[in-house]
Amino acid sequence: MNDDFYRIRRLPPYVFAEVNAMKARARAEGEDIIDLGMGNPDGAPAPHIIEKLCEVARDPGAHGYSASKGIKGLRKAQAGYYQRRFGVDLDPDTEVVVTLGSKEGLANLAQAITAPGDVVLAPNPSYPIHTFGFIITGAAIRSIPAAPGPDFFKRLEYAMVYSVPKPSVLVIGYPSNPTAYVADLAFYREVVAFAKEHKLWVISDLAYAEIYFGEEPTPSILQVPGGKDVAIEFTSMSKTYSMAGWRMGFAVGNRTLIDALARVKSYLDYGAFTPIQAAAVAALNGPQDVVAENRALYKARRDVMVESFGRAGWDVPSPEASMFAWAPIPPALAHLGSVEFAKRLLSEAKVAVAPGAGFGSEGEGFVRLALVENEQRIRQAARGVKKFLSANGVNVPGGQKE
Repeated sequence: MNDDFYRIRRLPPYVFAEVNAMKARARAEGEDIIDLGMGNPDGAPAPHIIEKLCEVARDPGAHGYSASKGIKGLRKAQAGYYQRRFGVDLDPDTEVVVTLGSKEGLANLAQAITAPGDVVLAPNPSYPIHTFGFIITGAAIRSIPAAPGPDFFKRLEYAMVYSVPKPSVLVIGYPSNPTAYVADLAFYREVVAFAKEHKLWVISDLAYAEIYFGEEPTPSILQVPGGKDVAIEFTSMSKTYSMAGWRMGFAVGNRTLIDALARVKSYLDYGAFTPIQAAAVAALNGPQDVVAENRALYKARRDVMVESFGRAGWDVPSPEASMFAWAPIPPALAHLGSVEFAKRLLSEAKVAVAPGAGFGSEGEGFVRLALVENEQRIRQAARGVKKFLSANGVNVPGGQKE
């Protein structure tokens, strides 16, 4: 019997697995581990959202199969959100699909639109599904810069000239995971123009749309005139409404891509549990105080992390958006690499982080810090970091170099 499965061969060992196993062992032994590794919100949805879930769950008729594409009311609610937030008109029937989380939606779309041998342009470093969703389908990945700067379009031009076959898909995601880079509307205009010129489909991951810390809200590629001609965009309720475990996301935009995604999904799932979809409608159509509260919460945690880690001897750049900080390993310990550094930080400082190498080759030398612990725990983590750095020969404020 052959157990050398084609798609499994294309997946490398999971970089985070060793650190996660260490964390589990330490907690099983009673150690207090401060987990800044996984982007798992520590809050709960607003009471009215939970109440709607319970209300609909009590209906005996709500427990059968749902609609793979999402119930009509939820697709209308998402279209309403895009109109309020971005000024973008969407047809709920042809331009909106409800997905079982944005991660799963991206993977389903990759199955729908790519074939073995296709070339896909994806940022490096990036959220793993941006690359591995396509690798699993047999596509080849050509890396482009994660930062939306001048080099981005130079590398795109280079990729179009020197890739065989020509790339068919461009993946972008801002605010980005893990780097927290942000993009403005001028950048999206260039992306749309480039995609039209080179006949590229664009997949935009906007999962962190509502977690921004500046005065200007993050834009959508669909705000660009003609954006819907080339682009599909994924959003998620996971972070915005603290509903990560509910697995509720959306794809909106280009009708051809939406139709392809909906068709594949119709073979793979029957849609999310109807009470969850009803609760998602309540979230989108109800009071939005929770969105502003979550944004303020992550901003406050960001400020505490940057300040306390800086005083501990680790300069963490202040992210402009998302629930993550993308931190270079302190220079004196850079030789360890991101995986070994993360393991040492866990065992010696009792702080878990995500190794940058898990997000692509360009992530080496960095770790991702998630803003998922309260301010007291973040300061506790900083104290552990300070002791760790001092013990490993790093000059820290108020510490001793050993």
